Amino acid sequence: MWKKCRELLGYREMIKSLVRRDLRGRYKSSVLGFLWTFINPLCQIIVYTVVFSRIFRMDIERYYLFLTVVMIPWVFFSSSVSGGAMAVVSQQDLVKKIYFPREVLPISFVTSCFVNMLLSFVVVLVVIAVSGNGFAARALVCLPVVMGIEYVLCLGFAMVVSACTVYFRDLEHILGVLMMAWIYMTPVMYDISFVPDDLLAVFRMNPMTPVAVAYREILYYKRVPDLGNLLWAFLVGILSIAVGAAVFARLQKNFVEEL
Repeated sequence: MWKKCRELLGYREMIKSLVRRDLRGRYKSSVLGFLWTFINPLCQIIVYTVVFSRIFRMDIERYYLFLTVVMIPWVFFSSSVSGGAMAVVSQQDLVKKIYFPREVLPISFVTSCFVNMLLSFVVVLVVIAVSGNGFAARALVCLPVVMGIEYVLCLGFAMVVSACTVYFRDLEHILGVLMMAWIYMTPVMYDISFVPDDLLAVFRMNPMTPVAVAYREILYYKRVPDLGNLLWAFLVGILSIAVGAAVFARLQKNFVEEL
């Protein structure tokens, strides 16, 4: 394990290069270009706010803020998992031409999504400023911890699905459907207190539940989250990274033939 970590560390410049290339090429041919980094999440937030505050009448004060502080992190998770499925397949020319640790591909993809989330947090800051909600400095100290745990979780899932998709291409489409269902199993558009007691244990098994709750505690309620609740998400992330590493070690030998 440590040997693999040292090897990946030796390819850090390649990871940086792939991250820069992905960020530059993401909206390269579009008219608005980099502005789509902010427009995409903003449009989602507006649609969900209208639906759940006007149509379904979600009785939550400043619902637009309530939604925004979790929607941006959710987009990071969703894009990392569903888009990460194609991290190896989309770079098949590179895989066929030169040797490098194949784990570099999901790592660079998830890191690119993470940087994109950090840039998108401009939307969160603007919405908080407009709402007048303000910040709590003590709670904000915990924000990097929550972001780090979510990154580990996203990376673990992306490593598993990116390796499996090389052999089972339908997984990309399955994950697209799964993400549409997963958002409703995560307290993104509603508060965790809305979940019936008999279903709460099921929702707690979702590793994104404590992550979503922590973001909301910090940025909406302005209080320090219970970091103990995040232990489950962190453990699932570590386990999925371990599984992903094992899957890569077993499957990458035949990546070139399958691609």
